[in-house]
Amino acid sequence: MKVSYNWLQNYFEEKLPEPEKIFEGIIFHSFEVEDVEKVGDDTIFDIKTLPDRNHDCLSHFGIAKEVSAIFDLKIKDKKIKTFEPKSTELKIEIEDSKCLRYMGRVVRNIKVGESPDWLKEKLHAIGQKSINNIVDAANFVMFDLGQPIHCFDLDKLASSNLIVRNGKDGEKITTLDKKEVNLDDSILVIADEKNPLAIAGIKGGTKAEVDSNTKNIVIEVANFNPTTTRKTAKKIGILTDAVKRYENEITPELCSIVMDSITDLIYILAGGEVEDIIDIYPNKPEQKIVTVSVSYINKRLGSNFSKEEIESVWKKLSFEYINKEENFEIKIPFLRIDLNESYDLVEEVIRILGYDRLEEKLPEIKLDRKVNEAYYKMLWIRNKLLTDGYSEVMNYAFRDKGEVEVLASASNKKFLRNNLTDGLKESVKLNLLNISLLGIKDVKIFEIGTVFFKDNEEMHVAYGDKKGIVELTVEEYFSINCPIEQSKDFSIEKFISFVSHEDNYKIKEFKPWSLYPFITRDIAVWVPENTEPNTLFEIYKELGTELLIKDPELVDKFQKQDKISYAYRLVFQSYDRTLTDEEVTNIMSKITDKVTSLGFEVR
Repeated sequence: MKVSYNWLQNYFEEKLPEPEKIFEGIIFHSFEVEDVEKVGDDTIFDIKTLPDRNHDCLSHFGIAKEVSAIFDLKIKDKKIKTFEPKSTELKIEIEDSKCLRYMGRVVRNIKVGESPDWLKEKLHAIGQKSINNIVDAANFVMFDLGQPIHCFDLDKLASSNLIVRNGKDGEKITTLDKKEVNLDDSILVIADEKNPLAIAGIKGGTKAEVDSNTKNIVIEVANFNPTTTRKTAKKIGILTDAVKRYENEITPELCSIVMDSITDLIYILAGGEVEDIIDIYPNKPEQKIVTVSVSYINKRLGSNFSKEEIESVWKKLSFEYINKEENFEIKIPFLRIDLNESYDLVEEVIRILGYDRLEEKLPEIKLDRKVNEAYYKMLWIRNKLLTDGYSEVMNYAFRDKGEVEVLASASNKKFLRNNLTDGLKESVKLNLLNISLLGIKDVKIFEIGTVFFKDNEEMHVAYGDKKGIVELTVEEYFSINCPIEQSKDFSIEKFISFVSHEDNYKIKEFKPWSLYPFITRDIAVWVPENTEPNTLFEIYKELGTELLIKDPELVDKFQKQDKISYAYRLVFQSYDRTLTDEEVTNIMSKITDKVTSLGFEVR
């Protein structure tokens, strides 16, 4: 969210610290500041509020509260004009519980026009365009206090009745940005007795749009279910500043503060006659009270804060509290819906006092020095097979047959494997097909993994080659292959020595395979008997281009009289396309030309 330094200053009588200090304070105590820029004589902070604080900090007021606590500055009292409202004919009906609170107020005989310079400048500084004084007032208060507001042209309604209901199949609404939306009963709308006027919490419609001819308005300050608002916005593809706030669960208690503020501002900007508020508030939340002790806070933090230091945090945050010996009973402000338990208050203490107050020391941890025998055995087996020249594979646990079926699987492989052999056979076949690419002579692989039966699961090991596969349980393999003197020695010292031995970790650089087919070409060349095979190797490397995916492999050597034939296998492959035979043939032609130019003979 973009936050104006000058706007924040309006909350304080005392001069704020310089922008650099505000920047540092917010970073070290509250949120990440992604960018700072100058806009005229103002400084704009782009603040990335945390998800658990979006409900109260996507506003200048929310950030002002943070600045107040960080720098121990008092927020000045906001003066709201006291009205003597007239009686109203406005009626509001809530038909669905997705609306948590709805406040409406009529203001008559307003004058819609251009906003004053101070308001235009405030909005411009945070990247908002000026529309007219009524729309600007609603936007200003939203960015000021964090509560979305909407204004309807009263004279464009069917009557003075507003209904909060679900949409109807076949209904449509054209939003203020001229997008036509098809409604259904999952979409909450604000409507008059005939038509939908707005998509609740998301976007107003053109039917009751405020324009230069508007004389009478209905101010909406409401609260909607965060989950359904987010789902609806995603469904219809509309994301607005209002959605960003509603989907993060604003407290309904904020509505009354905002209604006073927007009424006051509209009266200042556009005049008018203010009527009574209609407030439908079915389920008012209870005040949360959380008890926390000094010892609990210090134990959780590993700190030694005094009671006075901790108490200073509650004061800086403007929390109401009762001091009861070691305990504090904290009245959680309605705006802070993220604070629910004692540990939440611990976090408030350390972030306000400063993380640098914590002593840098490692915690004392007492470990139960007991070896996990199953893990030890699997590690031993893996090391044994790797030492014997096998390579490890990991196959999918899902198969097209088995004893245990997974009902929710969307794949045709909806059974859990009851053996490793089937998967390993497929891996052997695949590796044999790619043996030229792999640069190996034999395929020897193994897998250690879980197999699943109706009544139990077992850890198995399977290993083998093209001749066949052997599958055993981990226990069976270990008992057969492990020396007697090691099979029962599970001391922690032996385990640590085993897993830390450098021979158990043969690290190789991994290079991903290409998804495209490879092409192999063999070339045999007669050379004088005193010619080193490396001469041909270097020619193939140089002219093979980047498509030569691996080093040329010497596959045959044959001597006849004073000549030697060296046969090399070249493997070509691309990472971004399927190679054509013509491409490889052109490369081989250049290699042949080079070889013959040196007086060698291609067989």
